Amino acid sequence: MIRIDKYLCDNAGLSRSEAKKAVLSSKVTINNIPVKRCEAKLLEGTDTVTLNGDPIIYEKYSYYMLNKPSGYVSANSDSREKTVIELFSSEKKKNLACVGRLDKDTTGLLLVTNDGELIHKLISPRKNVFKDYLVTIVKALTVEDIKALEEGVDINDPALTRPAKVRVIDDNNIILSITEGRFHQVKRMLIAVGNAVVKLKRISEGSLKLDDSLSEGQYRKLTPDEIDMLKAL
Repeated sequence: MIRIDKYLCDNAGLSRSEAKKAVLSSKVTINNIPVKRCEAKLLEGTDTVTLNGDPIIYEKYSYYMLNKPSGYVSANSDSREKTVIELFSSEKKKNLACVGRLDKDTTGLLLVTNDGELIHKLISPRKNVFKDYLVTIVKALTVEDIKALEEGVDINDPALTRPAKVRVIDDNNIILSITEGRFHQVKRMLIAVGNAVVKLKRISEGSLKLDDSLSEGQYRKLTPDEIDMLKAL
């Protein structure tokens, strides 16, 4: 059982104050009966709820696309640093976790969800999910550099990196696609071929691409098609 005001916050995107106002204004029904108390409870997935006559569908899991800004760490909490979860309104924070990590100074696509099974699938190297990074580098890559990156390079780990894909945009910008998420991996891969990263942005994960309409720090819910796309990876 869950309180109606919390249900509205979790499934209609309302703040606590907005949910309370909607209930007290008789704009909410449970099983077609108007609700006038925020303490009223319902059974998720069984009882039907409407707001202003529109059905509010229960969602067991939430899936968000965040355009991560620089200066935030990919964590739920940190005693010293700002975290990406802090970018979400308080009503949405509960049980959310990042799908993998982006470095503090890395921007771009970061998936955030409370679906633990999906998180495990997407971060597992065995799933071979490619993640694309737009990388600004100090100098142009040579043919030999590209070959090394695509075959695997030594970044002082026990094993070479897995084969990557490199697409050259111009002398100072490339798209690097990798299936792993080792610590500072992209930066260490470029160092391994005598180069360095100036700027790093993740632009896609599998077939899911960063929404160009999202400014840094903004997020939105994934569409049903996008969720299905991720689950099919």
